[in-house]
Amino acid sequence: MEQKRALRYLQDFSVITVGENKRPNFKWKDCQTTKLSDDQFIKQLKTDTTKGIGIVTGFEFLEVIDIDTKVFSTQIEMDDFWNEYYGTLKDTIINFDKKFVIYKTKSGGYHILYKTKRVKGNTKIASLKEHKEAIIETRGVGGYVFIYPDNKVSEKGYFDIDFITDEDRTSLWRISESYNYVDNLPAIEPKIKKEFKSDGVTPWDDFNDKNEIWDVISDEFTIPKNGQKRKHYLIKRHGAESDHSGYIFRDSGCMFLFTTGTIYPNETLITPASAFTYKYHNGDFSASAKDLYEQGFGTRITSKIEEIKPIIKEDKPIIDNVSFPISIFPEEIQHYITECNSKLDSNIDYMGVSLMWLISVCVGNSVEVEVKRGWNENGVLWVAVVGKAGIGKTPSINNVIFPLMKANSKEIKQYQKDLETQEYYDSLEKKDKENFPEPRPPKNSQFIANDITLEALVNLHQESDNSVGVFKDELAGWLKDMNKYRAGSDLEFWLSTWSGKSVNMNRKTAGNAFVEKPFIPVLGGIQPTIFNSFSTEENKENGFMDRMLLSFPETSVDLYNDAELDYDLIKWYSEFITQFYQNIKLNLNRNDEGNIEPTRYKFSEDAKTEWKRIFNVITNKQNNDNENEYLKSMYPKQKSYIPRFALLIHIFDDNFNLNEINYTISKESILKAELLSNYFVNNAKKIKLESTEVNEIKQSFGKAETNYDKLNIIYKKDPEFNRTKVAEILGVSRQTVINWTKKIDKK
Repeated sequence: MEQKRALRYLQDFSVITVGENKRPNFKWKDCQTTKLSDDQFIKQLKTDTTKGIGIVTGFEFLEVIDIDTKVFSTQIEMDDFWNEYYGTLKDTIINFDKKFVIYKTKSGGYHILYKTKRVKGNTKIASLKEHKEAIIETRGVGGYVFIYPDNKVSEKGYFDIDFITDEDRTSLWRISESYNYVDNLPAIEPKIKKEFKSDGVTPWDDFNDKNEIWDVISDEFTIPKNGQKRKHYLIKRHGAESDHSGYIFRDSGCMFLFTTGTIYPNETLITPASAFTYKYHNGDFSASAKDLYEQGFGTRITSKIEEIKPIIKEDKPIIDNVSFPISIFPEEIQHYITECNSKLDSNIDYMGVSLMWLISVCVGNSVEVEVKRGWNENGVLWVAVVGKAGIGKTPSINNVIFPLMKANSKEIKQYQKDLETQEYYDSLEKKDKENFPEPRPPKNSQFIANDITLEALVNLHQESDNSVGVFKDELAGWLKDMNKYRAGSDLEFWLSTWSGKSVNMNRKTAGNAFVEKPFIPVLGGIQPTIFNSFSTEENKENGFMDRMLLSFPETSVDLYNDAELDYDLIKWYSEFITQFYQNIKLNLNRNDEGNIEPTRYKFSEDAKTEWKRIFNVITNKQNNDNENEYLKSMYPKQKSYIPRFALLIHIFDDNFNLNEINYTISKESILKAELLSNYFVNNAKKIKLESTEVNEIKQSFGKAETNYDKLNIIYKKDPEFNRTKVAEILGVSRQTVINWTKKIDKK
């Protein structure tokens, strides 16, 4: 492309030069936020490796739908798909051709270009049956598209790209999503799935065979103009303002609705029998089956309705509400956790709290919640996974955080690579440097640390300024490090970071290490007896231990499990978490000095009402003379944690559901936060009971020196003592304790 023409694109877009296979031939990360200068661009344009130029998407709200028709084998298939897809867009979106810019790619695909303030990261939207490659995906934040200046399909061209309405973007995405072959996605089971048990034809199958969906819904919908014959035809709800409300697929006969303004569920396939159930029985499949059976549908045999629930290994709680409230997460995430529980023997509690830590690390300094004017909270969490050695704490944690650990490794490798490039460039002679593009200064973007000194942690946080998560298999070392150098120094550092107060390392080895807004969530495992040893009066007085969120479920070691976790489910979870992290990272708000400016969220009016109620309940417990003094000291920290929980839950839900950005935290989120707070309070109570029991047993040993003598004292005091607990305290096997009691009996 000639230089003058190429520079014209630089006026309207952030552009990059592209080499073989349409890949950038220079590092282009900075171009996602800053345009190249004319000189920089011309220099790159003149290199031998340049084959064309690309437009950086996400920059100035540019988003592109990329239709990759080369997944098909023949030109006829390509043309048929495009004609159907393009025709549906024109039928659905008023003046579609005048709003969107379309170019045909060299491989026969298409780019639909537009601007929207809802632009997100690159997203796979639709894959066809028996095709691994996506047929429709987006190029947004962190992406780019090759320029095809001579292949314009629409009336408007590259320099005419304009903003579209949120309604038009929603229609565009939903139409695109309707081409996705759902069987390629992990099967997400509902909380309760109703199944009709029968050895013959069920009433539902019989009804579906003998009726069409239109027989059920024709009095509620009309069929607007549909253009040429396609695989589906449009339907419109009576009184709807939009052009259409959904589709009916010609091959399956199922309905798919976009609208939420009907009695039928939206964005799911609805059979004739399902429509009948929602229309006449308010979604009660049991009553519907009975009705259809009485009407003569289905084989005439004795049948019943059975409820099938996901397999969750429920441990008997010692205290009410001590089980992790998994309902705070989207149903698909719940499904992943319960599948790991049933097939990998992972603990639901450990996975649930680990996911909250993961969300905290991803969100970081990007947001904060205004509880009330002058009181803001960040999203920092300190989480301790408590359990005996060998119980499987780390595997459960890893099943949740592995996508984040993988992203962290990628950041570390990129830094090492950039460092090598810089060192090589520095080693070149001055004349050689002229022929070698000057590399960017290496930036350490590692955001998860393990065994690291405070100096190194602060230095790392200076570069990875959104957050640095600390994950330790064993928290004992972290707790011991609190007074490693001098009394109070490390402790004061961590208390400051929990509150988001600036930290400054003045030690000789640290240099000028300063972080204005530290954000360091902590996660790790610890054994209950070791944890209790840190619950000193000093740590209670300074509030350090009250900041720890404890997960201490009843656990046991399971026998070998033959069940296999579905590969597609693992892949889906990994891709979603990675995209969640990338979306936050690429959309950070920074001021002119390059510092992160957090987006401030507030409570809705309903949420404020609930928060006031929760706050007063906690306050009353603090003022209650009958309340446990141990818990009284931790209640004030829950007043900080609950808004944090609500913020993190809200952000995660919005990203999961691809909702429009909503800076108002809902009543639902604050109620979920209350459930989570109750969980952590009850686990702390459980730990305290455990500690009290252990202390009482130890005190009863008196001055006895040998384990046998200690057991003798316990047995004479209480023959029904807890054998397992005493064995753990003495450091012997339970069988040894039993054998000693038998020996004492004989005497």
